[in-house]
Amino acid sequence: MAGSRFDSHPNRSTFNQIIMVLGILKEDSIDNRVSTIPETVASLLKLGISEVLLEAGAGERAGYRDADYAAQGAQVVTETAVLSKADIVVKINPLTAEQVAQVKAGQMLLGQYNPLTNREVTTPLLSGKVTAFSLDMLPRSTRAQAMDVLSSMATVAGYKAVLLAANEFSGFFPMFMTAAGTIKPAKVLILGAGVAGLQAIATAKRLGAVVEAFDVRAAAKEEVLSLGAKFVEVEGAVESAAAGGYAIEQSEEFKQRQAEAVHKHACMADIIICTAQIPGRRAPVLLRKATVEAMKPGSVVVDLAASSGGNCEYCENGKTTAINGVKIIGNSYLPASVPRDASAMFSRNVLNFLKILAPKGEAVLNFEDDIIEGTCIAHQGEVVSPRLKTLMATA
Repeated sequence: MAGSRFDSHPNRSTFNQIIMVLGILKEDSIDNRVSTIPETVASLLKLGISEVLLEAGAGERAGYRDADYAAQGAQVVTETAVLSKADIVVKINPLTAEQVAQVKAGQMLLGQYNPLTNREVTTPLLSGKVTAFSLDMLPRSTRAQAMDVLSSMATVAGYKAVLLAANEFSGFFPMFMTAAGTIKPAKVLILGAGVAGLQAIATAKRLGAVVEAFDVRAAAKEEVLSLGAKFVEVEGAVESAAAGGYAIEQSEEFKQRQAEAVHKHACMADIIICTAQIPGRRAPVLLRKATVEAMKPGSVVVDLAASSGGNCEYCENGKTTAINGVKIIGNSYLPASVPRDASAMFSRNVLNFLKILAPKGEAVLNFEDDIIEGTCIAHQGEVVSPRLKTLMATA
């Protein structure tokens, strides 16, 4: 690797590595996005990166041509060239087994590995002695917002989930006053009012639906109401400051009251968007089988938590299931269905992270920085991220 070196000492928490070459890999066939768009290439070169290598065709499915990258200063090469020459390799999804076999000790990898739910992803990285950063492991802080890929991709998912539901729904979203009579607006229930849920609320409201939202976090109520939706409140939810703004596991007593409230509102809904997740845990079951079976025929459920088990008990990831006329769509990969803008958002997140990691083309692995420490899931054969270390120790 051109120009790579480590300056390390057992008693130091800072490691320096010169980044001369950054490589952009093509995503797997199931994902139409690309980690870095042409516009970002010019910014990376200004940052001090000496060369940017692009695997040929990496941006095509997102609407970005190789010529667009070349015009910004990137070199279009093969996958093998990227893996053999790049000091830091950027790819949204984890590298394939074949790609991991080609990486070298000391190389740096950057992407979205989801190690809290995909724990085995770290094994080849640790054995390969690479340094890997997973942007979904960023701390929930103001400083980290500009590189928060979870929020970026959740924005895309929440927006697209409502459009998908509208396309599958057998009626209109807005109220219509026609010569044939009045068409009532669709009733939409959002389960989970995080970034995806709030975007789903905003999108459903723009389409003219009547919207309700449920979340166990008290702080979500004000945000839901500010978007013009009704907040479904269940008393007795437990919160924890240590969860960093995420929901936590609730008591069985609360879950029972929650199930009753969700059942009541779900039976009146035409559309349900499920977004509730707990990092490192199975998604909470909020929409039970009995509730789905009691819903109106023609209703649609879109479950964004499908990859971690789903909020709907009938949900199957990557599949559409029909139960008594209710359509249940399990899809955790909606950001890939809006590849142009999702790629642009992810690319800006990558650039903002590199401004901290390598402000002058030289990576400063300062593990006293909560952003560097929190996202580093592998370094010289060890896990650095405290969250991941704790999870692995208790698994």
